[in-house]
This record gives sequence, C-alpha cells and structure tokens, in this order.
Amino acid sequence: MTTVLDEADQREFRSTARSFFERYSDESAVRATMETKEGFDRALWTRMADELGVQGLLVPDRFGGTDLGFVDLQIVTEEMGRALVCAPFLSSAVLSATALLATDDDQRCGEWLRGIADGSIIAALAFADRQGRWDATDTSVRAVHSDDGWSVSGERRYVLDGAAADLVLVAAATPSGPSLFAVDPHGPGCAITALETLDMTRRQANLSFESTPATLIGNAGGADAYLVAAVNAGAAALAAEQVGGARRLLEMSVEYAKVREQFGRPIGSFQAIKHKCADMLVEVESATSAAYAAGAAIDEASSEAGVLASLAKAYCSEAYCHVAAENIQIHGGIGFTWEHPAHLYFRRAKASEMVLGTPTYHRERMLKELGL
Repeated sequence: MTTVLDEADQREFRSTARSFFERYSDESAVRATMETKEGFDRALWTRMADELGVQGLLVPDRFGGTDLGFVDLQIVTEEMGRALVCAPFLSSAVLSATALLATDDDQRCGEWLRGIADGSIIAALAFADRQGRWDATDTSVRAVHSDDGWSVSGERRYVLDGAAADLVLVAAATPSGPSLFAVDPHGPGCAITALETLDMTRRQANLSFESTPATLIGNAGGADAYLVAAVNAGAAALAAEQVGGARRLLEMSVEYAKVREQFGRPIGSFQAIKHKCADMLVEVESATSAAYAAGAAIDEASSEAGVLASLAKAYCSEAYCHVAAENIQIHGGIGFTWEHPAHLYFRRAKASEMVLGTPTYHRERMLKELGL
C-alpha cells in the first residue's frame, strides 16, 4: 500500500535530497557531466539508488521499491530541477515505471521494476511520432505477431534517454489497437541515433525498429490507458522539476540584485527590478501550487488527475521560461555568457517546455478531458 510521508518527514526528505544534490551535482559537476558521451554520471545514478532510493519511489515494495506517494517523488524532481541534475530519472523512474505499473502485468513488472528501482536498469518510453506528438494511437510503429512471437517495425523520435536505455517500452499499432511492448535496444533490428539537443543536461534519441523482437506487456490494445497514466505522471513530475529550477533562478536574481550596484546603489532598489522580482515570485508560487495539486490528484487517483497534470505542465512550462528570461535580464551582460549558469537553466526551461507536449498541446488536452 502506498505510503505518503507526513509534512515533517517531507521537510526532512527535501533537506536530505537538497544536500545530496548540492554535494554531488553542483555546477561544475553538471558542466562536466553534460559534456560526456552518455550525458549523465553512472556513479551518481548508482549513488542515488543506494543512498536515497529515489528510483524506486513509485515502485511497490513487492517489486523492490519504497512505494511512497507521488507528491514525495515531486519533492525529489523539484530538488533535481533546482540543481539541474543530469540523470535519466524522468524517463526511467517516472514514465517507464508508471507505464509498467498501469499494465497490471505482474510477470513483466516483476521482471523489470526491481532493476529500475535499484538503478541497474535504465528504461525509456518511446511513443512520440515524427511531428513530436505524444500520441499512443499513432502508427509510426507497427507490431506483427508470428510463430516466433511479436516484432515491431517503424520509428519513434525524441525518446528521452533513448541512447542510455537498457530497456525500451514502445507503443505500437496492432490489429487490437495500440499496444505496449518491451524491446532490447541493443538487440537485432534496433538502431539508435543520439540527437544534439538545446538542453545538454537531458539527452534524447531517435529509435528505429526493423522486425525487432518485442514482448507484449499487459493487454493487446491497452496502450492508450497505460500511456495516459504515464503522461499524467510525467507531466506532474516535470512540472515540479520546473518549479525547482524557477525557484532557484528567483533566488539567484534576488541575490544578484542585492549586491550589483548602479549609480551608487544596489539595482534591487530600483522599481523596475523590484517589479520583475515580484512578478517572478508570483509565477513561482503559482507554479508550485499547480504542480503539487496535480501530484495530490495522482495520489488520490482522482478523475481530475489528467486535467490538473496538463494544467500544471502548461503553466509551469511558461512560468519557468519567463523566470529564466527575466533572470538573464536582471543579470545583464554577465547573464548572457557561457560561464554563468543562467543560460543552463534557460536551455533546460525551453527544452522542458516541449517535452511531453507544449503548453498549447496540454491546453487542448485539458479541453478534451473536460469534454469541451
């Protein structure tokens, strides 16, 4: 049974996570990691599993996880966003774990969730089409059943951490409807093309399949429901991550406005800068409320989870982008340089705005959820 931490435990959990990421994922570590071929530090990934156990937060204890609440996971993603952690957490511990659990396929969950929880398996969820739409009913990949079992053919693009994955969950069209399959990305017929992305702290890849052996997960034709659950979880987790990044930028702006002087006085004393910081604060607090409302709805298995997840993703995406741009404006010339971390957050903000769907996409999704 899922256990949600009380407020005191959540504060302690946040403090522990923040201290951990401040120690092991400071700016110098992020810059060094994002330049590597894999784009993340496997030693840090292992340490996250061994010391924090965060990869298994959504995984039931019978599959080797800690089975905590979704809001507890959002605390981790918020702190990861604050530190710009380079790790396949969203793809493996959120999207893939949620999709697997939604299938109610105990055999397959037992086969892979334990590895996801202890960090030994990195999983990726592949269902974006050529236009970048996150749509389970798309036919970019088709599955065929023969005497040898299932195989998939086609292409999925913009797969988060696709090049680092040990396991790929791919949505494919079947006669019964869209279905979810597990594929070995290093197996026959699978080709991986790493992409050059705006945000170097989160990698993406295109995956193509040519009669690639695949394992059906859950029921044939059931992928739409599985992927809806995954997108809801991913959008809510990403919204919390965006909150973490935006809040750190607000702090950065206020700190700079206190020490940077013009005309013999701190720039924070000027009305224009005060207004910018005040507007940023309103956006950060509003984004926080939206993100955690979505997380609470997921914990409660509310029928409004989809609406609130899309609302959070749309609002937090735009708030993060605006705060990132204003932070650069407040910092002036230094904010435009490669040496300053402002641009790293700006890149993360703009890239995250597109991941799992743009704000426009999620507003349309909200209207569909509301039957409008």
